[in-house]
Amino acid sequence: MRLSKLFTQTSREASRSDISRNAQFLTRAGYIDKLMAGVYSYLPLGLRVLNKIEAIIREEMDAVGGQEILMPSLQPKEIWEQTDRWQKLDVLFRFKGHGDRDLTLGPTHEEVVTPLVTSFVQSYRDLPKAVYQIQTKFRNEARAKSGLLRGREFRMKDMYSFHATSQDLDEFYDRVIIAYKKIFSRCGLGDQTLLTYASGGAFCDFSHEFQTITPYGEDTIFCLPQTDVAVNREIINEKSLIQDIFNQKSIDDLEEVKAIEVGNIFKLGTRFTDAFSKTYADTFGINQKIHMGCYGIGSSRLMGTVAECLSDDRGLVWPEEISPFDFHLVALTGSEEERKAADDVYYLIKNTGMSVLYDDRHLKAGEKLADCDLIGISNRIIVSSKTLLDESIEIKKRSEKKSDFIKILDVSTICKKPDKVSA
Repeated sequence: MRLSKLFTQTSREASRSDISRNAQFLTRAGYIDKLMAGVYSYLPLGLRVLNKIEAIIREEMDAVGGQEILMPSLQPKEIWEQTDRWQKLDVLFRFKGHGDRDLTLGPTHEEVVTPLVTSFVQSYRDLPKAVYQIQTKFRNEARAKSGLLRGREFRMKDMYSFHATSQDLDEFYDRVIIAYKKIFSRCGLGDQTLLTYASGGAFCDFSHEFQTITPYGEDTIFCLPQTDVAVNREIINEKSLIQDIFNQKSIDDLEEVKAIEVGNIFKLGTRFTDAFSKTYADTFGINQKIHMGCYGIGSSRLMGTVAECLSDDRGLVWPEEISPFDFHLVALTGSEEERKAADDVYYLIKNTGMSVLYDDRHLKAGEKLADCDLIGISNRIIVSSKTLLDESIEIKKRSEKKSDFIKILDVSTICKKPDKVSA
């Protein structure tokens, strides 16, 4: 794509309505646009990043046996009353539809997925099953803020698993933990994202969150240095649990840090299948309870977290797997000679199947380089009068200071897809 054709523009002015780091950089760089508190449009660059994050999530959910579906956002009051959550869940958008019918926009989908999946379950042969969706969700947050980190309308992957026994649920749950670690590693957050014990609320004794350590986080967690496990502040006083998690370590051994929650998983047990009176027949034909698990990742929140944690004072720094383009190509001064050479490089890269954002605008070199840093594409290529002296280009990773020079004719050698990061 030629940058001159992009309908959005970068901005030097910081927003006064949201001072969070991710909101500032994503808005200034032309990734998102705020409609109102907690509600954003995803612009061409932003949608490319979001789509790449969601593609990673799909790959890892498919790998553990999840089957993708898409459920309705519009939901009737009756199913929420059946689980006794119509009045208890305070983030529901409640409104009247035609015929004075009470409706809501789904913040989560246990009420929809439970009767849906279990309608196909008659016996133990029909279990286990796992389904997931990636969908726009709605929560009537009282304090929507921090850009993509706390929204009223947001993208989310929610998966639900159904099992004949709690032991089978436990085994699948552990596989999802591994898959989640792979997702966060592939998005560049693996080294700073911890499996965190948290309250299970009405569902179980405790749940698990995935918390990314950052001084900009709103959550407080306690972790043991040199491990990848933590506990949320809300359960820090449960001494027996702390000792069990950290092998007899005490609270005094833990380090208090700030973090952003990027995912959560719950063992729901039979809470929702009981509410809908759903069972299965075992090998003896006796009806048994169906056990459930729930696994969530906010894909838009994950995008905001990467922007929050991996940016520097000049702008965004996208990991290669989720960078909107593989390369940001800049004709430094835009002279006729530079432009012709940059055009050649542009087509050479495109012919390899890699993606490139080509800054062909008639702007000063300083403005182009500043935009390059702000937009944060993982690799930068510069064509200038200096590089053309020996028919070369300058290439530099956004995350590094060192530049390399290669011959224009050898451009195809740098056009290789990054390997997937494993946990």
